[in-house]
Amino acid sequence: HLDAFTSPRLVEYFDPDPCALQERLDAAGSLDSMSKRAMRLPASAPAAGLGVRIEAKYSVGEYEILILSAKESGGLETWLRTNGYGVPAGAAEVLRSYLRQGLYFFVAKVNLERQRELGFERLRPLQMAYESPRFMLPVRLGMVNADGPQELFVFALTRSGRVEPSNYRTTRLPSEVNVPVYVKDEFPHFYRDLFGHHVEQERMRTVVLEHAWDLAWCDPCAADPLTATELRGLGAFWVDPASANVANNVFVTRLHVRYDAAGFPDDLVLRETGDRTTFQGRYVLRHAWQGSGRCPAAQAYRDSLPPRWEEEAQALASLTGWELADIRARMGIDRPVAGDQPRPWWRDLWPGR
Repeated sequence: HLDAFTSPRLVEYFDPDPCALQERLDAAGSLDSMSKRAMRLPASAPAAGLGVRIEAKYSVGEYEILILSAKESGGLETWLRTNGYGVPAGAAEVLRSYLRQGLYFFVAKVNLERQRELGFERLRPLQMAYESPRFMLPVRLGMVNADGPQELFVFALTRSGRVEPSNYRTTRLPSEVNVPVYVKDEFPHFYRDLFGHHVEQERMRTVVLEHAWDLAWCDPCAADPLTATELRGLGAFWVDPASANVANNVFVTRLHVRYDAAGFPDDLVLRETGDRTTFQGRYVLRHAWQGSGRCPAAQAYRDSLPPRWEEEAQALASLTGWELADIRARMGIDRPVAGDQPRPWWRDLWPGR
């Protein structure tokens, strides 16, 4: 639910009848002074012998969970391997750094027999609570056995404002951009390529802000607001379930990270800010008016469409890295339009330019 509420989204606008606009302005006697403004459209082993201590042991649903502490990384790695845990080569160095920080280890095994008894086909998410003087996510251990870059989403609920990394740069995706209307039918493909193109341009060294918003309101909501029960279940312990406006003191931040060991050599250290400036990934579709009106405003409107479509095509190519020629073809504008300049001869030599 939180994912749907904070997801990047498309918004649609439909161009109004320019003749109807002109008639209303004529009736008001203010065509000359207001026509330009009116025609603007919306923008866009044994534990002890290896120095390992089992601090706690739980059986929760389909999981068998241990909380471990250790004196040294080699003993911890040996204990994990001996007890059937898959530990990738090279993990000892990362484990050693966490031991120096006095961290504990949350280790989970899946009990397949118990999972079948419970009737679940997919593993359910694990939820834990802990207190720490450091606001951080230990992401490096997951990179040791990674086959390619890792993908991480961070959803942070706070009382004060936006959450951001303190040891990596934050970037915002381009937003409020007009894109061709056909993107509506392939928005997941569009957004995956947009994100990938942005990360590539940033050399996979930044944390990307996808959403920052006060949960008390939205403009408009991409999904129904979360209930007090949901917010408390996600960890917002300060929410009063009896309050009429349950989200009046909850700010949500959505961060998206694609990372590897080269670009993210350190764990993700976060900080809570007091910045409540709102942001969302928002992409605009503008449907052209399809009427047959013949008023002067209608002709001026039709003349404005080809340049607008070309701007949308170029914006989409810039956002995603898609070939401009392919985008024009999908839009049906890969041909001369009345009043256009002749097609440059070099465009056929280098498609997409």
